[in-house]
Amino acid sequence: MGEVLTDEVEPGGLAPPGALTRLGDDDLSALLLIRHFELKLLELFDRGELSGTTHTCLGQEYVPVALSPLLDPADYVFSNHRGHGHYLARHRDPHGLLAEIMGREGAICAGVGGSQHLHRDRYLSTGVQGESMPVAAGVALHLKRVEPGALACVYIGDGTFGEGAVYEALNLAVLWRLPLLVVVENNGIAQSTSTERQMAGTIRGRAEAFGAGHHSFTSVDVNELRTGLAPVVDLVRRRQRPQIVEFHTHRVGPHSKGDDTRPAHVLRGVKANDWYDLYAAAHPEHFAPSDAAQRELIALIAHEVAARPLSRWEPPCA
Repeated sequence: MGEVLTDEVEPGGLAPPGALTRLGDDDLSALLLIRHFELKLLELFDRGELSGTTHTCLGQEYVPVALSPLLDPADYVFSNHRGHGHYLARHRDPHGLLAEIMGREGAICAGVGGSQHLHRDRYLSTGVQGESMPVAAGVALHLKRVEPGALACVYIGDGTFGEGAVYEALNLAVLWRLPLLVVVENNGIAQSTSTERQMAGTIRGRAEAFGAGHHSFTSVDVNELRTGLAPVVDLVRRRQRPQIVEFHTHRVGPHSKGDDTRPAHVLRGVKANDWYDLYAAAHPEHFAPSDAAQRELIALIAHEVAARPLSRWEPPCA
């Protein structure tokens, strides 16, 4: 029989409401930058200043913020349709991202990628569910051969974990011992369908069926999560053993920009677990000035980017 990869580190625990530890200034700024960026997008849509669609990560900002310092510039990050937070945690570039979404000069991809399809250095995102998994596995194979010590990190959701491409990629990743870190943001709902109505079994059970390591986190405390994640990332990086990290998180905002069908009692539960309110209550003296500063910064960025000329796509030379 093949070797079974099991959990070798303890997962992070649950931080009870009000018990969040005090964050470093940089971490808090990153969290609030993402929060106010996403809120501004919804505001711009409401005012008719954006077209198309967008999927915010409101409530889930802490996941990429906790993970980002553990990733090296040589690592690849593959994101998804709900990826603004992933990008901002990686690059801290709200100007370029908003310009991309608004189709203005200075856009990351000249405005042709929009909200979901981004490419910058070793960061890529797509709106096609499950597409990133086989691509990430292929990149992980390349890294194993050419750049040992680097890894491929791919973000997917609980709904995407039902895609066939996910399992084909995971099968090869375990067989070939690829440096692949799979981050599952399990927010309990796939668009408008709750997880218990669209998933048989569990993410842990499915991971173990392939012999992939699985680690479950329920905390929203960035410091606690980073401590728990560090040995998992090292396991992928140094021993090239694929690991699945499952965050039991909460989507505070709608699926897209106004299509939240969840009943009121569910939304109240989601709100009660929002890191934003929990941290504001636990550390008001630290939270308030940073919150105001990031809100003002995003407002200024939105005003400046909206005044730019439309972006122009210059095709590469033949």
